[in-house]
Amino acid sequence: MDKLPKVYANPINKNFVNVQETYYDRGSKPNISPQNINKKINEIFASSNHIYKSKVRITFKDQVKEEVIVGKTNLNLLTMDGKLIKITDIIDIEKI
Repeated sequence: MDKLPKVYANPINKNFVNVQETYYDRGSKPNISPQNINKKINEIFASSNHIYKSKVRITFKDQVKEEVIVGKTNLNLLTMDGKLIKITDIIDIEKI
């Protein structure tokens, strides 16, 4: 072992500061298929807590709304104040 060659190591004369900035995109959510949205909506209406109306948080592409839903058709949700919400516009829905 005495006959091993010497290895040159370049000295490090500066400080390394890694990962100074991190980026977290809170607005993006995974794409949820329309079947999963319909399943979630059906679970809300089938729950034992839903008698006439349910308060839900609906996520759209550009906004999040809290609504009270009372009914459902194949294409729309009906809110307590008479608005129609297209199911195809919904990205996510959860009961509050």
